[in-house]
Amino acid sequence: MTKRGWLSWCPDEVVSSVTDIDPTALLQQGIRAVLLDLDNTLVPWQKTDVPEAIRCWVEALKQAGLRLCLVSNTRRRRRLEVLSKDLGIAYVPKAFKPRRYGLRQALEQLGTTPQQAVMIGDQMFTDVWGGNRMGMRTILVLPMARREFIGTKVSRLLERILLWAYRRAGVLSRDAGTSKTILTSNNRGGIGS
Repeated sequence: MTKRGWLSWCPDEVVSSVTDIDPTALLQQGIRAVLLDLDNTLVPWQKTDVPEAIRCWVEALKQAGLRLCLVSNTRRRRRLEVLSKDLGIAYVPKAFKPRRYGLRQALEQLGTTPQQAVMIGDQMFTDVWGGNRMGMRTILVLPMARREFIGTKVSRLLERILLWAYRRAGVLSRDAGTSKTILTSNNRGGIGS
């Protein structure tokens, strides 16, 4: 189901790190494919060193039989290729999220439908909105690092306001996207539990 209106930017879940997302729980929800943002989701902005915990999580997803694809707006194709090869997963460069084009390409590569896919990323106005426009499940990950593109820094203020409004309206749990999420994301009863 595609979200409309002010819910266009609302994730289905908010976690502090991708490692809080349980592959078995995704499978139980009918998810067969995982579309992943790159910067500040899997690696800090413009970096190529994948933290060991995230590397292990990616392997756990693959071991569970989930198909993965990096879907990034980065203009640095070579960096994306290197990380894709390093992690052993497909990629779509210059996805231009929230546009649907790159997300459709990823779904085609993985041979799946939006209803069987989840989009995971750190930005509401690119990753979450793009996934929601496609009718996918969406998971917002809190950014790995403070260093990021200047335009993203501006959108973070709007994201905080929207998260507050979604919590206040009861659309998201009261702890979603707060410092309490960071401390308790493994015990909240959501995807990562």
